[in-house]
Amino acid sequence: MAQNKKNQFDQQDIDIALIAKALSHPARIAIIRALARRNTCICGEIVQMLPLSQSTVSQHLKELKDVGIIRGSIDGPRSCYCLDHQRLSWCMQKLSVFFNESITGILP
Repeated sequence: MAQNKKNQFDQQDIDIALIAKALSHPARIAIIRALARRNTCICGEIVQMLPLSQSTVSQHLKELKDVGIIRGSIDGPRSCYCLDHQRLSWCMQKLSVFFNESITGILP
């Protein structure tokens, strides 16, 4: 049986990998951009903006929500989403440190 070896890596590297995975699809980037423009958005509105099925959009929303980039709430039959600006700032800081260290060659 395969063994998960993520716990053998530095937490900072795990965090960066999770952020990168969440941003790794153009649909997720489009969702983030749409939420940034509108502040909040109902899932059905996001589906109308993208050339994807509702179930596919829901999977992309789940990926973003799992890493904390977006928050969602259920209001009856509707799911409403918004950006978590504090978590986005955290992601930006993690990525910035990583890229700055990589460019300068000053790695931990």
